[in-house]
Amino acid sequence: MTAPVPSLVYTRIRHARREPVDHRFAHSSLSWLVDADRLPVLPRGLRWTARFRADDHFPQASTPGATLRQRLDEYLAATGERAVDGPVTALLSPRVAGYVFNPLSVFWCHDSSGALRCVVAEVHNTYGQRHCYLVHTDDAGRAAVDKEFYVSPFNDVSGRYRLLLPEPDADGRVHVAITLERPGQPPFTATLRGVAQPATTAAVLRAQLRAPLAPWLVSLRIRIHGVRLWARGLRVQPRPEVPTTPTTPTTPRGQTR
Repeated sequence: MTAPVPSLVYTRIRHARREPVDHRFAHSSLSWLVDADRLPVLPRGLRWTARFRADDHFPQASTPGATLRQRLDEYLAATGERAVDGPVTALLSPRVAGYVFNPLSVFWCHDSSGALRCVVAEVHNTYGQRHCYLVHTDDAGRAAVDKEFYVSPFNDVSGRYRLLLPEPDADGRVHVAITLERPGQPPFTATLRGVAQPATTAAVLRAQLRAPLAPWLVSLRIRIHGVRLWARGLRVQPRPEVPTTPTTPTTPRGQTR
């Protein structure tokens, strides 16, 4: 049993970089838990606070006007993954005041019995690019995948991600973690924690007081931290082309498909 949707999730995001400089920070933000088949449509006067657009996700999708679920299905088909015929719960950020920035969106894909089939982690960078990783998590929500996408301008695309992507539980607790590992280097870790609450009209209004213009602030903070790292001596790594071939699905060690 997972958290009800749609829900607002007040999150606490932490990053820890230990090499070549020690740089750590934490800040609060706001995400949503939604049903990919039934994206929320707010009353007209509130739509500026949260507008969900399918084409903000899944760059590989080619069908004009496709829904979010259709775009997800196209992506899964491109990876060779069997179609999922059950509900899909997504953790993401909508457009706020016309702007969207989703550093990480997570899609938990189920079969018709409600069992989790696979998880898609979609990563966006500040250059307007995006890339998806399809994984099959173990019972604790763990998986691993090679890094393929340029995110931080101070990290190249080498290394391997350890992912922690358990489904939000019935109490609405959300915990996502990504650890980048490279041989001979300490790990870089990013975590997101929060608790979901029903997305009532009153809650949406309160959100703009508690976490105003969330995607704008997330994008601004990333740039500020980037300037600080550059000022401390880190140099920008060459940015490669975005991979055009979808990530091969991964299966947790010790499991078979």
